[in-house]
Amino acid sequence: MKVKTFKIMLFLFLAISIKAYSQQVKLLNIDQLNERVKQGQDSTYVVNFWATWCAPCIKELPHFEKLGLEHQSDKVVVLLVSVDFKSKLNSAVIPFVKRKKMQSEVFLLNESSPQDYIDRIDPSWSGSIPATLFIKKEKRKFIESELTYEQLLTEYKKL
Repeated sequence: MKVKTFKIMLFLFLAISIKAYSQQVKLLNIDQLNERVKQGQDSTYVVNFWATWCAPCIKELPHFEKLGLEHQSDKVVVLLVSVDFKSKLNSAVIPFVKRKKMQSEVFLLNESSPQDYIDRIDPSWSGSIPATLFIKKEKRKFIESELTYEQLLTEYKKL
């Protein structure tokens, strides 16, 4: 009887643990992103726009993960926003996020017109990725290029 109880408890523990550690990728539109940033006025937001098919994006993603982990106490919020097609959510984005064991919040941009969301994020954005938006209160800085960890840290500290 004790063995059966132990097996049930072990199964429940593993099921809960796996669910707790599985990263979810949520759909997000620009209005929701803006609302999210408004709610956290005491935080610095680092929003990276990337895609699973973009080699420079993939190369720099660990830098954002590192920044988020090393500066948690500074109230930095790293948001990783994939610009992959919505149809790639289950076949590409979620498997990529799980394989890379990403810890930051990951979203898939849920917008139909790239030009509309590009202009709303930053009018100077040509649409190329990787691209990063830094937001602290009313200050915004947009960078449309791949960043090293040192560059990312420098830009974050400038705000």
